[in-house]
Parts: sequence; structure tokens; C-alpha cells
Amino acid sequence: MSAKVVDLDQLSDLCDKLRAAGKKLVATNGCFDVLHVGHVRYLQAARALGDFLAVGLNGDRSVRELKGIGRPITTESDRAEVLAALQCVDLVTIFPQIRATRFIAAIRPAIYVKGGDYSSETLNEEERAVLKEIGAEVRLIPFEAGYSTSRLIEQICRTKS
Repeated sequence: MSAKVVDLDQLSDLCDKLRAAGKKLVATNGCFDVLHVGHVRYLQAARALGDFLAVGLNGDRSVRELKGIGRPITTESDRAEVLAALQCVDLVTIFPQIRATRFIAAIRPAIYVKGGDYSSETLNEEERAVLKEIGAEVRLIPFEAGYSTSRLIEQICRTKS
């Protein structure tokens, strides 16, 4: 596994040091099950908002709960390694919960990024409360039209049959 994949305590300590050095921390999270160009563009846009990008990755069990039977396609360790290989991603941590509340509270980013399928009103209430408490700015990055993991999986299944 990549040295860029760390546990939440390690990430939290590093983020404390980065903040103390005056760095602007950006955080995002998600399943990133089958990485596609929409994900890459999203992560590059998130990274461009600050000095450091931390990605919280939903663990396998939480992906199953969020996405349903048959997901994730790839294991959490494989997904983490692929994310860590991207130049725009500084560190990755895997979290087992469905919601990113603990991840957000632990790293206290200056900017928290979500995709265009969210609005500040549709963010999870607990996540919103933590973001407000730490004073994080929420930025929404529009979706790249035509790219989605579910659509990609459907396309693969159609071409297989």
C-alpha cells in the first residue's frame, strides 16, 4: 500500500502540522469505486482550492450500505492505492462509517468539497454541524456530464452480454 494511505490519527496529526505552518487544507470524501475521468477532474479541481488535499474513502461495508449489493467493485485497499497514485491527492484515509463526520472533525479542513449532486442544504446534518463548528467553507464542484460509476458499470455489463 502507498505511503500516502494513512490512518485517521496519522492524518489528523499531519493536518495539525500543516495548519500550524499556514497551509490551506482541502478535504473531500467518497466511495471512488471505479475511478473514472469525472473523479480525476473533480479531485484536481478540489486540490486547486488549497495547498493540500486529503481524501476520506468510504470503507467496503459503508459502500455496500450506500450503493447496494454488488458494490464496491474494488476493495477499499485497492481504491485507496489508486487514489493515492494521483498527483493531485496528497493523503488518503479509509473510514468505516457511512458519513464523513468523524473524518471531517479529525482533520478540520479550511475547505470541504462535495460534488455537484449536493447542495449545502442536502449535506448530511451531522456533517454540516461539524463543518459549521470548525468554520470550514463548503465548496461544490459541478459534475462532469456523462461520467458516473453506475453508468460505467451498466455499460460494462451491457457489452459483456
